[in-house]
Amino acid sequence: MTIISGYRMAAECARNALSQKVMDNKEDAEKFKSDLMKIAMTTLSSKILSQDKEHFAKLAVDAVMRLKGSTNLESIQIIKKAGGSLKDSFLDEGFILDKKIGIGQPKRIENAKILVANTAMDTDKVKIYGARVRVDSMSRVAQIEGAEKEKMREKVQKIIGHGINCFVNRQLIYNFPEELFADAGVLAIEHADFDGIERLALVTGGEIASTFDNPESVKLGHCKLIEEIMIGEDKLIHFSGVEMGQACTIVLRGASFHVLDEAERSLHDALCVLSQTVIDSRVLLGGGWPEMVMAKEVDELARKTPGKKSHAIEAFSRALISIPTTIADNAGLDSAELIAQLRAEHHKEESHAGIDVISGSVGDMAELGISEAFKVKQAVLLSATEAAEMILRVDEIITCAPRRREDRM
Repeated sequence: MTIISGYRMAAECARNALSQKVMDNKEDAEKFKSDLMKIAMTTLSSKILSQDKEHFAKLAVDAVMRLKGSTNLESIQIIKKAGGSLKDSFLDEGFILDKKIGIGQPKRIENAKILVANTAMDTDKVKIYGARVRVDSMSRVAQIEGAEKEKMREKVQKIIGHGINCFVNRQLIYNFPEELFADAGVLAIEHADFDGIERLALVTGGEIASTFDNPESVKLGHCKLIEEIMIGEDKLIHFSGVEMGQACTIVLRGASFHVLDEAERSLHDALCVLSQTVIDSRVLLGGGWPEMVMAKEVDELARKTPGKKSHAIEAFSRALISIPTTIADNAGLDSAELIAQLRAEHHKEESHAGIDVISGSVGDMAELGISEAFKVKQAVLLSATEAAEMILRVDEIITCAPRRREDRM
């Protein structure tokens, strides 16, 4: 308990030290945007996107700025298209659906009313499991087929009766209903994957329907323009001017699918950090600077604290210094030498010193533009302290002897 109370004092002291050093540029839009750019570039510099980090940082910042303070990353869609280089990736406002427009259908629709559905549009077979129908002549077969067609036609009429000009379905649409839609001037899109229609419904402000008897209870989606676009060699459908203004799509291009998957993960990290920073706009410098600031304050607290707690607080300070040490080790630098220099720098007033792994020396983090979000640093500090406390509270662990496998020979 002594150690834990020492840790708690140290964590509180470290947090106060950080919160005194934060920078908050929320009022100045230009400075705030450059803070976000720096955070995004710092996040991306250890990932596969580090070559084009400026380009991707700009994409991530623009996408998050469109969210206007919401943390709902659902409305940022990421589409991966192999081909081209990573630099060809771009941000597009609106929503892109990875599907082609059917044959003989309108290629461009303005002021679209969209019905998003999940319903069977293949020919209605007799849907009784294991049923058999026996007929005594071919004309009867034709009658059954005619009845099926009639049923389908009624369903299509009901759907068109909603006053729509675009129908997006998760399941197949057979040729016959597609033909009926084309005659009515309705754009029908089939086989839109589930993720696609969920997001499309969210972005256009509609709801996914599966029955069409009461048109007044179905909520339609709206957008200004639907058109077909080309990305690389593929045709896609582009919805622009959607109801949810913050929606946008980031199209990633790259040489292979492995590169694209890695790029998506890296970009997702950046988007997560940025969306949190937009809410809590406090920013710190990076590169081991915050840990040194905390370690210095915690060290002073240890000297002032009487009793055994001071040992725990001192250990906490040593643990904080292990972060810059690890940064230096990972870059293949002499960590002992660098940490000693860094500590000396931090005893000067208002020091911005951190580890510059590129030049292999102590550098000025403010000049290098290495920034981190205060919210993330605070979460790391508190959750690490809590985890350490939890482990300390465990006195002993009882393990069961593993169950012997019976010999099956």
